[in-house]
Amino acid sequence: MAASAQRRPSASGPSPFAKVRRDHATETAEDYVEAVADILHERGECRVRDLARNMGVSHVTVTRIVARLQSEDLLDTAPYRPIRLTARGEKLAAECRRRHATVRSFLLAIGVPPDEADRDAEGIEHHVGAATLECMRRFVDRPPASETSP
Repeated sequence: MAASAQRRPSASGPSPFAKVRRDHATETAEDYVEAVADILHERGECRVRDLARNMGVSHVTVTRIVARLQSEDLLDTAPYRPIRLTARGEKLAAECRRRHATVRSFLLAIGVPPDEADRDAEGIEHHVGAATLECMRRFVDRPPASETSP
């Protein structure tokens, strides 16, 4: 690609990819908070080993990410203690679940097979903007055409 054709930040604002970079930065936090919430719901407590198994990563990786999420006030734990969601973490987990459910419902409504809708919703939920998500929600919540026809 010629240098003049490459995308660069414009003088009027940030790079068109700035939102995508920000979304990628929060995606891991959202995935871990959701996973902790799911494990807590299923088992009543969440340990590093449970989270490592769930996420398919090493114990060391989970320990490092949990420490980062503690510093962001999303998780709380101590050595040899279960991992808990903070109030902020619970709020984020609930927001992620709502976003995921809306995206999945939208994908199903437009004919995406359920297994593919599950996989795709997991990625899309982290990148969809508020206005797009609201349009998806309205699309899913609208009455079927047969109910609105005379």
